[in-house]
Amino acid sequence: MSTLEIRDLKVSVKLPEGELKPILAGVNLTVKSGETHAIMGPNGSGKSTLAYSIAGHPKYEITGGTVTLDGVDVLEMSVDERARAGLFLAMQYPVEVPGVSVANFLRTAKTAIDGAAPKLRTWGGELRGAMERLQMDPAFAQRNVNEGFSGGEKKRHEIVQLELLKPKIAVLDETDSGLDVDALRVVSEGVNRVRDTGDTGLLLITHYTRILRYIKPDFVHVFVAGRIVEEGGPELADKLEDEGYERYVAGAGAARA
Repeated sequence: MSTLEIRDLKVSVKLPEGELKPILAGVNLTVKSGETHAIMGPNGSGKSTLAYSIAGHPKYEITGGTVTLDGVDVLEMSVDERARAGLFLAMQYPVEVPGVSVANFLRTAKTAIDGAAPKLRTWGGELRGAMERLQMDPAFAQRNVNEGFSGGEKKRHEIVQLELLKPKIAVLDETDSGLDVDALRVVSEGVNRVRDTGDTGLLLITHYTRILRYIKPDFVHVFVAGRIVEEGGPELADKLEDEGYERYVAGAGAARA
């Protein structure tokens, strides 16, 4: 079993003029293999900052706290070292990579993470199987990564990566954004297949409860003003659906005043 531990994490974003703007104000969170944690909160609350800080985005500066994976300091690792250690980020806005085919990208990533190239006699079948389960045309394997992909195709490709790379901890940053109901179902089924192996812990970041109708969280965390302000089980998501975030936002504003 693997464990991601975040303790009193404080993060600032680097502004173009060089100044630092505080975003995360002391986040505490533990995610273990087989667990699904939903981070929910309004726009601008710092949810994506948490995701990119875990992944090692250079735009964000850690100003306090710790992040460890199985007791090893994640913050001392480079981005590629974090991936090899077992961390995975499905991005809210997947980027295009011209000149690199999906097939080459995935095989290179798998080789880097496993330390050895996957066997050619089985890899092709694994790739086709993952794409078919996500209802992606196998012809996409020969296209450049995300180039000309629709929003839904990009998100499906993210989950193909998740299935093939088999990380210890996966952070899914608003994977539901931009998906129609059919694509949301297919993507959610892919996430559930990974979750059901029991080998991967999931940190699912979202605004809305609609994806939680397909992916049942074990824990729900309300994120406002750079910190977790309430925690609970799946019933907390239902409460948010009925009441929204207004009282949490108002409470955070009163605390700052």
